[in-house]
Amino acid sequence: MEPIIATVSQLNAYLKRVVDGQPVLNDIWIKGEISNFKQHYSGHLYITLKDEGGVLKAVMFKSAAAHLLFNPEDGMKVLARGRIGVYEQSGTYQLYINEMTPDGIGELYIAYEQLKKKLEQEGLFDAQHKKPIPKYPERVGVVTATTGAAVRDIINVITRRYPYCEIIIFPSLVQGASAAPNIVEGIEYFNKTKAADTLIVGRGGGSIEDLWAFNEEVVARAIYDSEIPIISAVGHETDFTIADFVADMRAPTPSAAAEIAVPSQIELISKISMMENSLKTSEINLIKNMRLYVEKLTLSTPQGRIDDYRQKIDNLLRRVENSFSLSMSDRKKQLSNACAKLDTLSPLAVMSRGYAVAEKPDGTVIRTASEMTSGSEFTIKFADGAAECIVK
Repeated sequence: MEPIIATVSQLNAYLKRVVDGQPVLNDIWIKGEISNFKQHYSGHLYITLKDEGGVLKAVMFKSAAAHLLFNPEDGMKVLARGRIGVYEQSGTYQLYINEMTPDGIGELYIAYEQLKKKLEQEGLFDAQHKKPIPKYPERVGVVTATTGAAVRDIINVITRRYPYCEIIIFPSLVQGASAAPNIVEGIEYFNKTKAADTLIVGRGGGSIEDLWAFNEEVVARAIYDSEIPIISAVGHETDFTIADFVADMRAPTPSAAAEIAVPSQIELISKISMMENSLKTSEINLIKNMRLYVEKLTLSTPQGRIDDYRQKIDNLLRRVENSFSLSMSDRKKQLSNACAKLDTLSPLAVMSRGYAVAEKPDGTVIRTASEMTSGSEFTIKFADGAAECIVK
């Protein structure tokens, strides 16, 4: 058998085709430590990844490097994703990096990306599934922790912007192993009881580990299955959780979610006033035009007939004016009654009349005396503050 004779270029081209034809090498995660880090003036990054047993050359082109959320440096342990390819000119293989993250959050990051890709392919993020947020809700449900700034911000914003709306809070864990099932329970509660027109689901900011409950698949599917429109309100303005992609509306903070959930009463009053002025202006213009029309008729018709028409028109105009005034008066009275009725339903209004809420140290509401024992501690919440107590 005659030996195969090939040029260096031919061999390198052959090896490139062999490596490029391996699907497992086209999308692979490599874990290693950065060494020999160099950034070219073009913006490309040249890296050597190493571990105890070997080294691997890698390159990250400018287009991919622009999306890095950290600054790579020698000695940093990272998780890099990309494809293995052969650089024909030198005959060496290397990793072409598409994305890279510091090791430590790597496993969570991979889980996040995998779930995001899976749910996106299933259509859970599609705009066609997004439900519109009601413009004038009577009740807003909130699934979050009862302690912390998030729930206070939501209550303050809604009470200030639209005090006619009732706020119903479902206490939930938002961090830890039990948080995801708790959040799902809250979403399902509101859907079963139909106790709210809009839901706000979220918490304050934190690390990726703190926010992980909102990256759980069970939470994503509960949000997707909800018949009530949901606004996600996880306190992280730049990063997105899986819940943000599935929700009908995403707010960067709990306060922003409250602003989206309800209209501004000041803006509504202003709009009503503008509409009223517009109607009055239209009515005045109508009357002027009709009078001008009557005056024109006097030039070409018998005076007696014109006078009759003029009197009929004046009577009709008075009826229009009276009807308009009565209609506006009735509407103002209906709005005032509705505002008063909604105000009586507000939990803050109830508490301001002297009622209070007793809670255990973990925030659970105490509903019966049998839940208390001598020496146990609890908190009484009033409209303007709270008091720490002990059962004697």
